[in-house]
Amino acid sequence: MARTKRAWQSLELRATAGSVAALVLLPAIVLLLIPRPRAQGLERLLGQVALIQSFPSQGRLSAPPLWQQRLGPSLAGKVWNRQHLWWQFWAENGDGAAYLAFPWALLPEPYRQALPPNSLRVDDLLVVAPDPLSQRLLRDELQLKQRQGQGLLQRCRQRLEQEQAVYWSPAGLGALVGPVAPLLQHVQQGCLSLSLRRDSLLLSGEASATQGYLGGPQAGETEPPLAPLGPSVLLELRGPELDPLLEGLLSRQLIRDPLAARYGIAQPQLALIRQTPFLLRLNRLPKGPFQAGLELRLAVGSNQRQWAALLQGLRPALIAQGMVDGTPSLQSPTGAVGSAKFPAAQWSRDDGQVVGGWRWLREPGGAPQVLLFLGPDPSGPKADAGLKADGAAKTDWAQAGKGLVRLRLRPNELAGLGLLPPDLPKPVQMASQLAINASIKRREPLSQLGGSLHWERSR
Repeated sequence: MARTKRAWQSLELRATAGSVAALVLLPAIVLLLIPRPRAQGLERLLGQVALIQSFPSQGRLSAPPLWQQRLGPSLAGKVWNRQHLWWQFWAENGDGAAYLAFPWALLPEPYRQALPPNSLRVDDLLVVAPDPLSQRLLRDELQLKQRQGQGLLQRCRQRLEQEQAVYWSPAGLGALVGPVAPLLQHVQQGCLSLSLRRDSLLLSGEASATQGYLGGPQAGETEPPLAPLGPSVLLELRGPELDPLLEGLLSRQLIRDPLAARYGIAQPQLALIRQTPFLLRLNRLPKGPFQAGLELRLAVGSNQRQWAALLQGLRPALIAQGMVDGTPSLQSPTGAVGSAKFPAAQWSRDDGQVVGGWRWLREPGGAPQVLLFLGPDPSGPKADAGLKADGAAKTDWAQAGKGLVRLRLRPNELAGLGLLPPDLPKPVQMASQLAINASIKRREPLSQLGGSLHWERSR
């Protein structure tokens, strides 16, 4: 009973995919056995929402707090025992409180003449706002003529009508991830279907780099799932080129101008950076002044000389900022630290603390790589052994799954270190592993998404 109570309390959190796992145990069976009316009102609502989720109900449980707050305990109990699919959403224009929506046909007859407070009918749905002002704002927005949803919006509506799903607009994504939003340029609008399997929530859907994508669905690339992250790795992101990760940042002149003026990174260098395969890792540091260390491995291949020139061009700017290059003369277990043509660097502050650098790597029979790091140098037998165990020490990661960006992270540990966007829902922050694959390709506006969210079993 305590576990069920905690699950319903999570309904008041700003939720995305992960919150469904805390609410429902057997949703798929419920939705398959019970007929579902088409929620036509969703088509109008989707143009006004920042984030919306669909939930199947379980009549054996009491109405959750959101229902009781919006409808009152008496009416909430009457409607809750009759309904089988409902929605919770946040409007783009509002104070951030959640709206409740459920089929109009489930409202008892006496309440259809005198609607519950702060509510309005939207086609075949009853929508209950958190307060009178929110109700008026939504009503006024819905009175505007709207174009019928097509393309991605239509497919997302179908998911929300038929199953557990979540939809987000650019405003919703920005509210959830905050300053990380520019790194997610290719998934600004989209939706995910959600299904439980043991201790994991499986995710599948699609997203677009632009709002209002009208094209049809696209087939996504498939890859076998990666093994869970090793104990020392907090986050890993890998992909066939850096462009999807940097496009949102480099599209801003406020970012490009300082790069060119201070570091000599102009259009030719940016073109080189954008096309390079990468593997980025955030590693836990058990001691020292840093909570975590960042390493970025780049499969530079035949562009090794261009990358060497780019890195050499950074030296004057770093020295001008008080950095000291104290590159060791030792050899790394995975390749030479540097050479006359390809020098390495290990930058330190005035107090001698290493804060970053780069070195060159080359596996036997493999293509050249450059390793850039922030924090202490991640060199050493233990670090390299961990990479080899995951296949990341080889350039295979740069060739496998072309067009597929793969993210793995430990949300609970990142949240404990204060390194996770604080507005992500609690179930997501409590997860032990999150994995997402996205079929992101340059100049293609639509991406297929898949992944899972996993929780450790309570002992």
